[in-house]
Amino acid sequence: MKKGDRIEHLRIDTMAAEGKCVGRHEGKVVFIQGGAPGDVVTVSVTKIKSSFLEAKVETVEERSTFRADPFCEHFGLCGGCSWQHIQYEQQLQYKQQQIIDNLERLGGLALPPVQPIIASRQTKHYRNKLDFTFTANKWLTSLAQSPTGKRVELPYEEIVGLGYHIPRMYDRVFDVANCYLQADPSNAIRLLARKTAIENQIPFFDLRKQVGFLRTLTIRTASTGETMVILQVTYDELRWIDTMLGALTEAFPQITSAHYIINGKRNDTFHDLDIVCWKGQPYITETMPAPDGKNKLAFRVGPKSFYQTNSAQAYELYLAAWKMAALTGHEHVYDLYTGTGTIANFVARHAKKVIGLEYVEAAIEDAKINSQINGIGNTEFYAGDMKDILTDAFLQQHGPADVIITDPPRAGMHADVCQTLLQAAPERIIYVSCNPATQARDLQLLAPAYHLTAVQPVDMFPHTMHVENIVRLDKRG
Repeated sequence: MKKGDRIEHLRIDTMAAEGKCVGRHEGKVVFIQGGAPGDVVTVSVTKIKSSFLEAKVETVEERSTFRADPFCEHFGLCGGCSWQHIQYEQQLQYKQQQIIDNLERLGGLALPPVQPIIASRQTKHYRNKLDFTFTANKWLTSLAQSPTGKRVELPYEEIVGLGYHIPRMYDRVFDVANCYLQADPSNAIRLLARKTAIENQIPFFDLRKQVGFLRTLTIRTASTGETMVILQVTYDELRWIDTMLGALTEAFPQITSAHYIINGKRNDTFHDLDIVCWKGQPYITETMPAPDGKNKLAFRVGPKSFYQTNSAQAYELYLAAWKMAALTGHEHVYDLYTGTGTIANFVARHAKKVIGLEYVEAAIEDAKINSQINGIGNTEFYAGDMKDILTDAFLQQHGPADVIITDPPRAGMHADVCQTLLQAAPERIIYVSCNPATQARDLQLLAPAYHLTAVQPVDMFPHTMHVENIVRLDKRG
């Protein structure tokens, strides 16, 4: 067998990691992109290994009863909602099983009864932040090619684009017509930005040649109705910046915070760059109910701030973590990887004291402001590397840790941080994770001193393979 060979009448059995499905052919496992469990398909082989094959679906011979009709015209090209062809209830079952498999197989852990996954109330338009890329040479499908396979000459407005990168292709961007991830006015803002740039002949960026002016457009929305736009450009040409941001803010009064960034680097990251607030407030404000349901908490979200991208589901995530923490009002709580202090401020009124730790100094300043605007006086925030700052001397100075809440990035916690948690020896650890595999690895390191007493999966990202998980660990003995 070689790449490109076709396998017909292949039945898909179940889901696997990374959103792929699994079938078997002549005794070999086949990992399949684009199928649904229960499908019978014809696939094209894309990778050959000694113990498995990888393939992509060419045609569906028999539809699974779990299939759904994709709602987005970009399905199959965009990697953002790769599970939209699978019914949502079935997605939830696979995500729940993914949690169990990771904790049992990778972590080698004995599990308590796993709570049913908390479904997202919104399965479309649930994101509050999207990043779009300008391109001077958008991805053209075969429909835009001549019979010889070469691209035909097209007008400029049909060559440029504003959209998403094609998965695993850094220099290929397809033009987005409509995206179902973010509520209005997101689509209209993006389309006007593209139209304004074309009408005013403002150069789009060429990712391969690294020339051009317009790089990215970030749109952040809040449940308060406020909207932030961030325009990233390669050099300081204020007349073009004024034209772009002027058109957007005039057309959309919802834009209460407009920014631009000058970025001459070879990548689009801007956490190390200055941000200019062109108009409005330098932040937007997000709100969520307090855990007791009696009032609301407010959080300022700046251009560099991290905030959970599914605002409604963030409340469910934090509420589940708060319940697991079982605070009585007498505990010293340490919130690791606190970011802008969302979890710390969410639980603060039910603890004696909350110490938030985060390695990004700018985030710590945001966390302090978020405590101030909510009238919370029992929080303290410190910046530094977790394994360096959470020392015996620090714990003696600020009080022993009764409960530790940790919400690390996808890479999980460094082994030294896990060792630090063992030395801190809190009564309970609440571990919030966006990557069950690295969570399972870390829990294995903590297992000698802690046993797993609660597991709560949470779906933050419908129609994707991603799932959040919260566990509670109680000290042994």
